[in-house]
Amino acid sequence: MEKTTDLLDYEIFARVIKAGSLSAAARELHSSPAMISKRVTRLEDRLGVRLLQRTTRRVTPTDVGQSFYARVLTVLAAVEDAENFATVDSEKPRGLLKVSLPTAFGRLHVAPRIKGFIDSYPDLRLLVDLNDDYVDLVAGSFDLAVRIGTLPDSSLVARRLAPNRRVLCAAPEYLDKHGEPHDLNELHRHRLLAAGPQITWRLEGPSGPVSFKPQSVLQTNSSEVVREAVVSGLGIGFRSTWDVGGELKRGVLRRVMPEYGGASEVAIYAVYSGRRLVPAKVRAFVDYLVGIFGPDTPYWDRDIAS
Repeated sequence: MEKTTDLLDYEIFARVIKAGSLSAAARELHSSPAMISKRVTRLEDRLGVRLLQRTTRRVTPTDVGQSFYARVLTVLAAVEDAENFATVDSEKPRGLLKVSLPTAFGRLHVAPRIKGFIDSYPDLRLLVDLNDDYVDLVAGSFDLAVRIGTLPDSSLVARRLAPNRRVLCAAPEYLDKHGEPHDLNELHRHRLLAAGPQITWRLEGPSGPVSFKPQSVLQTNSSEVVREAVVSGLGIGFRSTWDVGGELKRGVLRRVMPEYGGASEVAIYAVYSGRRLVPAKVRAFVDYLVGIFGPDTPYWDRDIAS
């Protein structure tokens, strides 16, 4: 009997691997664990190999299953690319757009503007995931991500949305009590605040780039906790102006050692798959963000003294 390929079996298998269990995949697909298990078993029987190791709580791919999974993702991406080709000239962006955003940036600068985007494209639905990790766009089935850093990997298309200007800053009450540092040696003697991933501050000063390692008096994995600690007067932080621009404008925070700033090559990017045909929904969202943020002087940097 001739073997036939059912793409839905491929999609179910890939979803089970990503979800980590049959029940989690079933919830995402609005199905039952029994039905998901039946489809995966049917795929294994057709191929004549075991793809998954099953336990009561989790499933893990076998060696063959892991290799097969990588190839299935390629197949599904090719199918999506073919569908995009067929609809790339569609008059209006439509369907589900899955976007990954940095937590604080997404909350402060994207979430308040989602209504304007959806109002412009009523045939679109938006799924927003807030995550400070660099998510895998293919594994997570994301259409695009906003990333803050240096130019992303060349396997992805990157469009610059805005500069990411970073400054040393503190609350006036902290500076009134402890004084202002005037060089890096004095900075080391102050209370410094940094989140876990931010173990090195990449500064640019009068003598060029310098790496500064703060000894933070506060240990946290949350950049937002650090932000609130700086505003409360606990110490000196190294913050992006998109995060503290309002406080700098109102005098709630003051710049410290203004001759030092963040590395100039760090910026805010929209990144998406390098496939030749970019879906209309992705182009529409990226254009919308560019229109709001930049690309040269975003609204949060206006009226902040240099």
